Amino acid sequence: MNQINPNKLLNSKWTAVTPINKEKHFLVSDIEFNEAGAVVSCCIEAVISKRVMPINWQDLQNESLWIYGWK
Repeated sequence: MNQINPNKLLNSKWTAVTPINKEKHFLVSDIEFNEAGAVVSCCIEAVISKRVMPINWQDLQNESLWIYGWK
């Protein structure tokens, strides 16, 4: 399981284990917190196409879906 600190999630780099629309390299481009400091929303951006997609940030902890860094 990938250990993730939500405060350091912005601009982190990720590789999709299974390519999404022929893209596998992404970075976290937007993250919003509520007043309690919990993550409300998170978006990833494809490096090549610059397409932005919302994602559940906790899905990034699943090593069968995401690898930390660009591999």
